[in-house]
Amino acid sequence: MQHNQYSHLTAKERSSLSFPAKYLLRQKRYTGRVLDMGCGFGKDVELLAQQGIDIVGYDTYYFPDYPNETFDTIICFYVLNVLLPEEQANVLMNVSALLKPNGKAYFAVRRDVQFEGYRLHKLHKKLTYQCTIKLPYTSILLNESCEIYEYQQYTILQSGNAQVSPFFNDTVPRELLFESATAFSFYDKFPVSQGHTLVVPKRLVANYFDLTVKEQTACWIMVNKVKNELQRRFNPDGFNIGININKDAGQSVDHCHIHIIPRYAGDVERPRGGIRGVIPSKQDYER
Repeated sequence: MQHNQYSHLTAKERSSLSFPAKYLLRQKRYTGRVLDMGCGFGKDVELLAQQGIDIVGYDTYYFPDYPNETFDTIICFYVLNVLLPEEQANVLMNVSALLKPNGKAYFAVRRDVQFEGYRLHKLHKKLTYQCTIKLPYTSILLNESCEIYEYQQYTILQSGNAQVSPFFNDTVPRELLFESATAFSFYDKFPVSQGHTLVVPKRLVANYFDLTVKEQTACWIMVNKVKNELQRRFNPDGFNIGININKDAGQSVDHCHIHIIPRYAGDVERPRGGIRGVIPSKQDYER
């Protein structure tokens, strides 16, 4: 992953709550257990805790102990603007995974960015990055300097909405693993093996090759993220990764999806040939 090594230098030392933190406090948006994702020096965490909010902070540089629980509310203020695109996707996926199914997350992004790209930080004299961010979530506040988005897990919001995807044709929400701006992932309803997961673009497209390059890239970034999570949870011995395209190749749901199938030693008698087994007579190529 490309990494903006000086993104932490954009964190600001403050003596009062940030504007987004004040706004959400006035709106009574903090519920249950709260995480500040990308908290910088942690001043919002400190001051919100003094207001009685049950909150902890995480920052890759200043507070690097990654959370080992899920949260009712997650806040992420002015983080995405200073990250490269793949880093942005990683933050969105992490927030989606750390949020409880019925929880809400709030992203604040700058609306006063005058110059996009790398620039020399005035104080630290290091190259830092900044960009404009647009998210496909509900905007709850917009002014000349800031926009605040409210996020809920896609599988919760769209449960029962078959017009969005045939995967949502019932009212039982799928268990979300990760979500980004353009893709999401969940466990297969009829798993081939323990941990069998699907990665799906949000746009309703049947044929993988009809996706844009950006959408394809988003899916494969998520495949890598899912693989690492399945390795952590189930410790498989291998993986099959595949896409069925069109009915004659076995596609049964008209919404493009990538299968990530964990494999375990001894789960079949002769695993040699792997995905060649889609045509059984061709799987064993030593015959």
